[in-house]
Amino acid sequence: MATIPFSDSQFKQISAIMYEAVGLSYNDSKKSLIQSRLAPRIQKLRLDGFADYIALLQDDSQAAEFQMAVDLLTTNETYFFREPKHYELLERELAGSRSKAPIAIWSAASSFGDEAYSTAMLLSDMQIAGKIGPDWSILATDISHRVLLSAKEGIYPQDRLREVSPERLRRYCLRGEGDSEGQSKIQDKLLARVQFGQLNLCKPFSGLGPFDVIFLRNVLIYFDPPTKIDVVDRVLAMLKPGGLFFSAQQRAGLRARRH
Repeated sequence: MATIPFSDSQFKQISAIMYEAVGLSYNDSKKSLIQSRLAPRIQKLRLDGFADYIALLQDDSQAAEFQMAVDLLTTNETYFFREPKHYELLERELAGSRSKAPIAIWSAASSFGDEAYSTAMLLSDMQIAGKIGPDWSILATDISHRVLLSAKEGIYPQDRLREVSPERLRRYCLRGEGDSEGQSKIQDKLLARVQFGQLNLCKPFSGLGPFDVIFLRNVLIYFDPPTKIDVVDRVLAMLKPGGLFFSAQQRAGLRARRH
């Protein structure tokens, strides 16, 4: 498959378009990533090159294609119970409160739903053990319509569930057979606990929360410093006093705090 030429000026054009629309920030080191993510789409559409694709992105009547570009440029690798120390801390804090009050959780950049369903498994286990009450809910939002559709189905390659214990796999998942071999499906009782919705964190949002727990992980890497500050400030405004806020885990250790 021939490589589609991608000039510096075209890279800057796409970067500017994505920054203006959804806050995505790309430095020069990301040029090859953008090229590799978008080139197959250009070939599928049988366009002559990136210039034609940029024209599509700038066409207001091509909202669906613009969303496709956002999907291609923001999807990253994820799996169940990623950064397990976050879940360990969440369990300790919720169990330590000794309260059966309602619990509202927001997965603010949920991608394919791995984070939201991991959290649902944990809370369901805690409810069964009598550590929390039955009134808990999870809102999972993402900018990508495509990944949200996939998340609602709750079907995953079994490798994505490699960190899920055998007990939880038996309790919450159905193993695929025949044509579905190698996949697992989240059971309906857990699917019903998670509500999915499309949301652009870089645009004003209202009508959410307040939440007892917010996850904002693996998305801030796409933003420049001013956008990061703006997004975090507005997300934290949705957190209850004393609530838990989880952001990306760094080498220095756990990134979680009460607000």
